[in-house]
Amino acid sequence: MSGAGLPIRASRAFPALSALDIATLALAILLAIPVASVAVSLFTGISPTFIHIAETVLSEYALNTLMLGAMVIVGVLAIGVPAAWLAASCEFPGRRVLEAALILPLAAPAYVLAYAYAGFLAAYGPVQMGLRDFTGWEVGDYWFPDVRSLTGAAAMLILVLYPYVYLLARARFLSESASAMEAARLLGRGPWSSFFAVSLPLARPALVAGAALAAMETFADYGTVSYFGVPAFTTGIYNAWYSFSDPKAAAQLASILIGFVALALVAEHSLRGPARFHETGRRDRRPTRYKLNAGQSALAIIACALPPIFGFLVPALVLLSLLIDSGGPTRDFGRHLFNSLTLSAGAAVIVTAGALLLAFAKKERPKALVGRAANFASMGYAVPGAVIAIGVLGALVAIDNAVDFATQAIFGVPVGLVLTGGVVALMFAYLVLYLAVALQSITAGLERITPSIGAAAKLLSRGSWDVLMRVHLPLIAPSVLTAALLVFVDVMKELPATLMLRPFNFDTLAIAANNYASDERLNWAAAPSLAIVAAGIIPCILLIRGIAAAQHGKGSDSPS
Repeated sequence: MSGAGLPIRASRAFPALSALDIATLALAILLAIPVASVAVSLFTGISPTFIHIAETVLSEYALNTLMLGAMVIVGVLAIGVPAAWLAASCEFPGRRVLEAALILPLAAPAYVLAYAYAGFLAAYGPVQMGLRDFTGWEVGDYWFPDVRSLTGAAAMLILVLYPYVYLLARARFLSESASAMEAARLLGRGPWSSFFAVSLPLARPALVAGAALAAMETFADYGTVSYFGVPAFTTGIYNAWYSFSDPKAAAQLASILIGFVALALVAEHSLRGPARFHETGRRDRRPTRYKLNAGQSALAIIACALPPIFGFLVPALVLLSLLIDSGGPTRDFGRHLFNSLTLSAGAAVIVTAGALLLAFAKKERPKALVGRAANFASMGYAVPGAVIAIGVLGALVAIDNAVDFATQAIFGVPVGLVLTGGVVALMFAYLVLYLAVALQSITAGLERITPSIGAAAKLLSRGSWDVLMRVHLPLIAPSVLTAALLVFVDVMKELPATLMLRPFNFDTLAIAANNYASDERLNWAAAPSLAIVAAGIIPCILLIRGIAAAQHGKGSDSPS
């Protein structure tokens, strides 16, 4: 078989494996190692540090993490669902601008909002100082909500995570059956009655999926809860590793956090239910939008404008003001930017290459062992970065120790820790964390290729590698570039894994912002924070362009 290498001898139980199959299986096994490394820690004896944590703060970690997840789920649904339905099903002034603006909070990680609002709402920040100037009160004469709290952390996460629900719900509302909505109208139902009776039940799978994504992002958050001083599992893992110098205790805490993530995934599967909803009428026939009156339009504008104002515009302006007050970026900003760009570019290449391999394997053998392995390999996105970091460190330390032992035994020369504490560990973690991001984009591109193209290439005696590199890759180049861009931006924003795995004195924009904010030097944190937001705007622009293209392709909606 040209280009694919010689297949392993086949049997009925085990079909022939090509070089592509072997590479896919090897990659899937490699990506499973970090999570397996964390899970194994539960069976190697309980750490004394973990016992101490269990007796003192473990219940607080668990309660805060669960409460944070619950508040975020309620918040993202409360914001995302009404905004999605208004943007998809109603006509009001400014709708097109607002439905694009609602995506913008995705550009900023929650910890950046935390830095901005901590100074903005502080006792000597502009809001409270303006309040005291207006009322004549003094500090302590009035109650003001404390943003550095569990509720404050939930608010930051809600403001940046509601777009998950908004995007999925909006897509579902746009695809709902025109005949179903017309039937609701014939029964005399108005906009709100139709929403609760028809649209909301049909959108349940999308809403559950968006809420589950938000919950998993909440469980993975470190920057926000750490800065606000909220004890949670991610901060506990970091403290066990650095404060107690006990990797085993950190791994055992990480195992519990994996259980929380698994619980979220099981809940998502259960809440979606067995029902599936499909469009049975004409696919190009969309429901007519509800024409809102003046009062309803005003409420719709408020509901759709407030989330991007508080989730993007206000923090961006606050950070810009802090940057101007500081006189510009610090002298280390260039080094931090270079480190971030280097890591992000390297990760984009490695992760996209792995995703391309897995996506092609899924397309070639979707029901075989290789296809299932490809699906399994993309599960790392659901695991928090702190957990992946612990697993990567455990795995690489074991490999380094084994290599060091072998070189000493054979050559009498110790090599020390080669893989641990270097860029290799970071790239390994990014591969596990963000493979699913790239895989989704590339898989979508491959699905648009007519199967006959690949079949024709195989008839010309081309092997799997040739078909992938010479036939499919040129056709899906835009999807591959999009995948690389998404990974690039995600790595720019990533904090916990980078913080735990980086080489000595290797600070990225995210780490620099975290360090400055932790030292209450918010003016200095503004420049790296704004750079992260600027990078995050790029995928938002891609989403906005996609929405505009879809609307243009389907034509304008005629309001009723």
